[in-house]
Amino acid sequence: MNQKLRWVIGLGLLALLLVVTVWRMTPDSPTYLFLLRLYRDPVYLRETLQSAGWLAPAVFIAIQALQVVLSPIPGEATGILGGYLFGLALGFVYSTVGLTVGTMAAFWIGRWVGASFLRRFVTDHLWGRLGFIVEAEGAILAFIIYLIPGFPKDIVSYLFGISPMPVWVFVVVSTLGRMPGTWVLSAQGAKPAAGQYVHLALLTALAAAVAIPLYYYRHQIVGWFRRHSETGNRA
Repeated sequence: MNQKLRWVIGLGLLALLLVVTVWRMTPDSPTYLFLLRLYRDPVYLRETLQSAGWLAPAVFIAIQALQVVLSPIPGEATGILGGYLFGLALGFVYSTVGLTVGTMAAFWIGRWVGASFLRRFVTDHLWGRLGFIVEAEGAILAFIIYLIPGFPKDIVSYLFGISPMPVWVFVVVSTLGRMPGTWVLSAQGAKPAAGQYVHLALLTALAAAVAIPLYYYRHQIVGWFRRHSETGNRA
């Protein structure tokens, strides 16, 4: 990557970071309130997407990307809505594209601003739990973190930005790790839209049977992979 392109990307990320900072510092601004309502009001979000017409996929992808960059905004409802509006296949694809773009943006912002800046926005408890990520290099460890429910994957994306992990490795493993959960959310939206309520109940029960144990033992699982990754690196 040449120097000019580095500056363009850097300035773009810096501008994005500035916008995010302004939004967070001015919670009463119309833009912030509009975004907050989009994520908190599923009916309003659905109406907004439906009114976008042929631009609805692009708007949905942008919404999915923003919910990663603006980490306090929850994103589960948007994944379900994607499946409801676009069907399982397209909802899954659009969600994956949006989440990948948002995750890449968070990663680059983290890499650009550095650890000392990000440390101000992470609680001591969370840093104690996830601070090891800034030294993580293992692709399998990153994949497990994005696969298991319960980890704040938006914050994790910023932390991986200050790790030594190469960009292309992070993009691949984070995208693959998100895919099962993204597919489940898309299916949970697509099934009721198609009137397949029995399928929805079975899917929800199966997803819960897998997700609940993974969530309960998430720190132990990540700790095991972390220890083995460190052992492999020393060897």
